[in-house]
Amino acid sequence: MSADRSSVDEAVLFDMDGVIVDSERYWAEIEEERIFPAAGVPDLQAAEITGMNYREVYDYLDDEYGVTVDREEFLGIYEAAAREVYTERAALMDGFRDLCGTLRDRGTRLAIVSSSPPEWIDLVCDRFELTGFDATVSAEDIDGPGKPEPDVYRHAANELALDPTDCVAVEDSTHGVASATAVGMTCIGYRGANAKELDLAAADSVVDGPQELRAALLAR
Repeated sequence: MSADRSSVDEAVLFDMDGVIVDSERYWAEIEEERIFPAAGVPDLQAAEITGMNYREVYDYLDDEYGVTVDREEFLGIYEAAAREVYTERAALMDGFRDLCGTLRDRGTRLAIVSSSPPEWIDLVCDRFELTGFDATVSAEDIDGPGKPEPDVYRHAANELALDPTDCVAVEDSTHGVASATAVGMTCIGYRGANAKELDLAAADSVVDGPQELRAALLAR
């Protein structure tokens, strides 16, 4: 049965970490075991900063707790960990390529909207040969704060030449959901198999795993 264009979203915007790839569980481990202790905040839970750009994480931790390393050292630890996470450890969401192909066949535009810097997004796209996105937006591309503020999703909608209300975002973090919903996008909260129980209550709906996500997107 063909899709009714009036019921199909103009664009689906995927967060990268925790959605396209299952990297959040590795980031949580590295942050709690290596990065936070090195910065002098050993008891912090990764969920507190999940979804934030790593440069803004430094500012947040310094403001809230005070850190014991300078910015350059802190960012260097994150950057070294990123290559490990994205080139060795993280796996692609099951069925992600097929899902993207089906959405494209329906005329839906696709985008990546991530707090990660462009270089980290490139690591994932190169490793898994992900191509054909209509927009790829990093929090570092915008002149404004990253998630949970709305600027990155507003910028993504502008890149796609769409009203935010014609877009659906797929997010796995509290900060990401807040960012997408603040600009009026429909937001699907996504819980992967190894996801921590982050608060996704502000999302319009919540799905568990790739099959539920596919069903939710194709039922729209």
